[in-house]
Amino acid sequence: MAAPILIWGAGAIGGTLAAFWARSGIDVLLVDIVEEHVDVCRTRGLRITGPVENFEIVVPAVTPDDLEGVFDCIVLAVKGQHTATATAALKPHLAADGFVLSAQNGLSELEISSHVGVGRTMGAFVNFGADWHGPGEVMFGNRGAVVVGEIEGGARDRTRAMFDLLRVFEPDAVLTENVWGYLWGKLAYGAMLFATATNGDSIADNFADPTRFPVWRALGGEVMATAAARNVQPLGFDGFDPECFSPGVDPSLVRGSVADLALFNRNSAKTHSGIWRDLAVRKRRTEIDVQIAIIADLAGEVGVETPAIRRLVELIHDIEDGRRDQSMATFAELLRVCA
Repeated sequence: MAAPILIWGAGAIGGTLAAFWARSGIDVLLVDIVEEHVDVCRTRGLRITGPVENFEIVVPAVTPDDLEGVFDCIVLAVKGQHTATATAALKPHLAADGFVLSAQNGLSELEISSHVGVGRTMGAFVNFGADWHGPGEVMFGNRGAVVVGEIEGGARDRTRAMFDLLRVFEPDAVLTENVWGYLWGKLAYGAMLFATATNGDSIADNFADPTRFPVWRALGGEVMATAAARNVQPLGFDGFDPECFSPGVDPSLVRGSVADLALFNRNSAKTHSGIWRDLAVRKRRTEIDVQIAIIADLAGEVGVETPAIRRLVELIHDIEDGRRDQSMATFAELLRVCA
């Protein structure tokens, strides 16, 4: 794979990958729209903080307007709602035989492939915890699953090359022929994370409270029912087993899976989700439409009802628009539907 690797989006995910790759001597180039962040990364250096590792490394970086050249590998790491705009902007810089790797949440591969083609789109699943804390600083809170695979299935030389690169960052990375399975598994977990962001408690405290269990059961169940109707087999990660949320499963198994989520997040320095930070700290819109509302749309196509997901989307929009705050009163509105 020819260098440099272009990483479009230098926030939590893109910044962390770039720093680790650059430190290992891999030629990378960051692209980001925040000029101050770009300037700090390429002059003083990008600083990784947190319990996993602490280091600083100068990483070449530019804004989209200053980018020149074409690249064989472009890692897209922007928020889901910016996928279409970013893909259109990067397309002229993608080599004819190159590919875009989606290091994002949700099903962004669908949007990317509609712009550059299925054959030039590679899927990835990431579950490590990180937050962008400001220009030149990313907090790396915990390690988590990293998976890569072709969205058409199978494996190619380029897939194996990308797998080797990801193992530089995460030695336990996985090469899969079912990347959609991991992405749908993450959707079940992701819906729950959005629900935790409706109140002020940590992720772990949300999952540890037995009175909130109906929410996790309902959201996970709706995602799993949708996946089954669309003939997708979701896969687990980091101790999370999405199959536990399938219809008819013993509730004790579901409670065990939720307890595992509480434990996994209790051990992370990242106490709250990026969704919560978007609402509480950065005061900006979340990825709810492209990451969660799309589940309801896909469910509707196959006749699956998703009342919990639809209510969750409404509540997040209420918080974004200032009609509700992040509180247990807001969470109670979701619990009312799920109970």
